[in-house]
Amino acid sequence: MLQLLKVWAFRWWYRLASYLAWRKFNDGPEGSGLSIPMDIGNLPARAYTGASGGEHPLIVYFHGGGWLIGDLNSHDYCCRALARHTGCSVVAVDYRLAPENTYPAAHDDCLAAAHWLAESLPSLPPCDGRMILAGDSAGGNLAVCTALEADERAKKKLAGVLSIYPVTDHYGADFGSYTERATGQMLTMDLMQWFWDTYLGDTSPGDALRARPLLSENLAELPPLLVVTAERDPLRDEGAALAQRCRDIGVPVDYRHYGDAEHGFACSEGETADFLAFMDQVNQWLEDLPPASAGAVT
Repeated sequence: MLQLLKVWAFRWWYRLASYLAWRKFNDGPEGSGLSIPMDIGNLPARAYTGASGGEHPLIVYFHGGGWLIGDLNSHDYCCRALARHTGCSVVAVDYRLAPENTYPAAHDDCLAAAHWLAESLPSLPPCDGRMILAGDSAGGNLAVCTALEADERAKKKLAGVLSIYPVTDHYGADFGSYTERATGQMLTMDLMQWFWDTYLGDTSPGDALRARPLLSENLAELPPLLVVTAERDPLRDEGAALAQRCRDIGVPVDYRHYGDAEHGFACSEGETADFLAFMDQVNQWLEDLPPASAGAVT
């Protein structure tokens, strides 16, 4: 019971902190409810129509929060800002959270959602017939993992993956940033370890390879990748390692490290200078992606 109370408190705080950070920057397109059918029941989602959505891929967004906190509301404003700054249509997916639903529930949900969205593009907000899987932190992990596991029909519609300061391996991998950036910012080493332990539940790290994309033997199958890391972040080094490993095996990678930023700058701090620089980077990456085929569905 104490575990649940701690989680509920963090969820409440996360929603409030997001509102306070973004309340002055809420002029993006309002989201509309969307329901994604699954074997376990309908998965809530929220759709945002971009001003030039038909010219771009649909951004499918998985929120962060360590697989424990975060929801459609905590990331509503940043998804609105993403749609406003890029012109893309966005669909935010609300997957099941731990400790109520432990590994691999979040990964199962995001994979099923991506498959359904790939087949449903003609009935969704305007896009050019392709998708980008995107997310921050644990959502950045889910975006990469979903791209790795997607079936062939969905992979054909993937234009890229946007992974923002992602989780890419278990904390037992002993990346230096876990100790160098253990404290001094909102995401601490202890908090990240609690996220991992709670999400895995009774599953050992060695049996949770679906959540550890840095160990995947199929990274070469990823579409063009945009990876962002922040200096004040325990996840700094593992995000950089993912970018380097993918680049080494031939995946087109755009990587940028924000040396004055902390974990959360892209989604939880409002429209700061770093956020605006990040939006410029996303727009340039979108422009550089290979064009949609002539037969793409809009």
